[in-house]
Amino acid sequence: MAKLRLSKNSLQHELQQLKLYKRLLPSLDLKRRQLTVEAKKARAELAAAVEAADSLETRIGQELPMLADDDLDASGLVRMEGYRLGEQNVVGIRLPILDQVEFAVSPYSRIGTPAWTDLLVGRLKAAAEARVHARIAEQRVAILDQAVRRITQRVNLFEKILIPTAKKNIQRIRIYLGDAERAAVVTSKLAKGKQQHASGPSDTEEQPE
Repeated sequence: MAKLRLSKNSLQHELQQLKLYKRLLPSLDLKRRQLTVEAKKARAELAAAVEAADSLETRIGQELPMLADDDLDASGLVRMEGYRLGEQNVVGIRLPILDQVEFAVSPYSRIGTPAWTDLLVGRLKAAAEARVHARIAEQRVAILDQAVRRITQRVNLFEKILIPTAKKNIQRIRIYLGDAERAAVVTSKLAKGKQQHASGPSDTEEQPE
């Protein structure tokens, strides 16, 4: 840390810095509060996405109990090939958002397979997509939580370090300059007194006739 210069220029600099910090702090604190709200919403969305995925998987078991038959293998019927993400700007933070999920369905004969196979395909797709939604929701929570931590650190830096330090520096400089000014006045008076003493008594008094 650079040594504080006790001068008028340094005082002006510290005053300008303090003014800047006080101007920036409200906007930083507002963004912190906004991000905190968004992080809370994201956690609620994550909980809802996980619940929706669990519910869909439970629904499959309820609607299609025959899947519990060990002789029936539907594991390769629907395969997720990938998904495409978009981007959402939330309070200046870029968050992923699910655009599309791509599936591949193994060919099957609608005559040679049970009538409920079409329903199973639809349910498996929905369940897989719901899991992707939950995964993306989890990523959004992580990104927002990190953003909240970072902006909170910046707010704390301004509130607990930069602003108090600037105020302390201003006080130190003002005390030093005030003391220096008083010392200069005293020195000036002493020097003037010595000069008058050295010149001797005044010769301007009139002599009696």
